[in-house]
Amino acid sequence: MNRRDLMVGGAVSVAGMALPFSPGAFAAEPVAAVPPATTKVSFAVNGSVRELEVDTRTTLLDVLREHLKLTGTKKGCDHGQCGACTVHVDGRRINSCLTLAVMHEGDAITTIEGIGSPDHLAPMQTAFVKHDGFQCGYCTPGQICSAVAVLDEIKAGIPSHVSASLTEPPQLTRDELRERMSGNICRCGAYSNIAEAILEVAENKA
Repeated sequence: MNRRDLMVGGAVSVAGMALPFSPGAFAAEPVAAVPPATTKVSFAVNGSVRELEVDTRTTLLDVLREHLKLTGTKKGCDHGQCGACTVHVDGRRINSCLTLAVMHEGDAITTIEGIGSPDHLAPMQTAFVKHDGFQCGYCTPGQICSAVAVLDEIKAGIPSHVSASLTEPPQLTRDELRERMSGNICRCGAYSNIAEAILEVAENKA
């Protein structure tokens, strides 16, 4: 390539860049909207069988709150870190924000509404009121669901990180209680009152 050819090529390039840009020339073909995948799911909630058709991406928490209007179960962090959304599934406590509703076909789910009602409080709910185990109350449903499960876990001899190394069955000491309830955060700091409520219920059951 000589100097003249180089100059001509450069001029053509500059002229090309100066031409008006037409977005339509490079526009992609429109993509048709794909509807979300849905499926039917059936499970028992607080003793009643519920059949729903839900988006497969919907969490159990959102189904309980938005579809079934059981708003006692709270959405706190939505990342499984605060415990406000704790419910029981087949007798075991879980964070309902971390699991999809479609994973619980045929399961038995208990929310705070299934533990007790304002007219018929469960012993744990009564103890929370007596010992002032809440302030703003936002975490309370999850705290109560966890507290009920904790007593069942200890009765069944299920160890925690504190008691796993012991040869004897787990006992409801304050350290054991703190460990088992550590997944439930109370931003108001009512932890000592919560512990007193749980211990009272445990003593009455003994």
